[in-house]
Amino acid sequence: MQNAGNWIGFWMALLLGLTGISEGKPMPAPKTESVRSYTITENDTTVYVLHLSLDGAGQPAYFYRNVFTPVCLTGECKPVYINFYWDLLGNYTRFDFPPGEELTKMDHKPFKPEDYEKLQTILANTNSLFRQVAMDDLVGKGTENLADSVDAKAGATLKTVKNEVIEGAVYTCYTLWHIAHGKVVNEMQRITESYRSEALLHRFMTSTNHHYQYWALDRVLGPGGQVPPTFAADVQGLIRGKNVFTARYALQKVAPDFWNTPERQRWLWDTYLKAGYTLQLAILKKLTTTRLLPTLTEPMAGHLPNANPEQFTLLLNLLAAQPALSEKTQLAMAGQLSGSNPDYTARIYQLLTSQRPKNRAVQAQMARFQSKPVQPQH
Repeated sequence: MQNAGNWIGFWMALLLGLTGISEGKPMPAPKTESVRSYTITENDTTVYVLHLSLDGAGQPAYFYRNVFTPVCLTGECKPVYINFYWDLLGNYTRFDFPPGEELTKMDHKPFKPEDYEKLQTILANTNSLFRQVAMDDLVGKGTENLADSVDAKAGATLKTVKNEVIEGAVYTCYTLWHIAHGKVVNEMQRITESYRSEALLHRFMTSTNHHYQYWALDRVLGPGGQVPPTFAADVQGLIRGKNVFTARYALQKVAPDFWNTPERQRWLWDTYLKAGYTLQLAILKKLTTTRLLPTLTEPMAGHLPNANPEQFTLLLNLLAAQPALSEKTQLAMAGQLSGSNPDYTARIYQLLTSQRPKNRAVQAQMARFQSKPVQPQH
């Protein structure tokens, strides 16, 4: 009778799992945090509870779900209990288990440590082949083994497919990946949007999570890229941040008039000097939409000899696009006419000529350059 009771209990749990009503074994929330729970209904048969963990200040910290799902493929169903965690925008971060739970393969052998490491890699891959390939195309009928034609159906080499699954647990990987990246993601984004505040936006802008930074920047900037004064420091922090992709994105999105003050143009030039090559080019291209002040044109002119050909062209074009260059800018350029790069000096002279400088020191430098004998090309 005891065995019969155990089987009845299992099948009741299985039935509840299939209807989406049952959740995994409760995971105690950290004592310093509180939790808000949301009942999520995806369809008529899928209902579950999503938890939002709040920090000590009552601010949202992360989402988690205690998952119970039956994995049924070969006529035998295995109950899987696992806890999933996401950031506040629904990006999967990690998993763990209720006490005493583990994952097993088709032959009932438990996962090894390397299997769990691979599972984490699989679940963290938002571009997994699981997104587009049906389960029936991955495994042979009634097995957990990869199908003979899986490479053709998945549109990838067999080696690539094997890298994205755990053999003997393909269906488990497939099921868990779709839970981690399913409709719940939209629900988490909707919930986080309801918490949007200036404090949350500041927090996201200064986060090391690039998903947060993109999300916040898109909500902070006005329709034309206008930067609210209270977020100016955050925007500049993004541009000087370690992530070149978010830095470039912020630079491209910000309205040109944000850089119309001497202080900000000086700051942007200092950023240029410290930046990597990719961001340097992005800064120079951004400046084509901005009227440059002497605060910027003077150090820019002095930097011309240090630039490589691509940078030199961009810098010189920026200077040439200005209605007039200050005397200090012209003097900095004239001082480089004695340089060793004939292409650079010729183009600098051409730009100075177009400016019709009145400063006698500049005129003298130009006269000396013009009187120099032309060096033969080798």
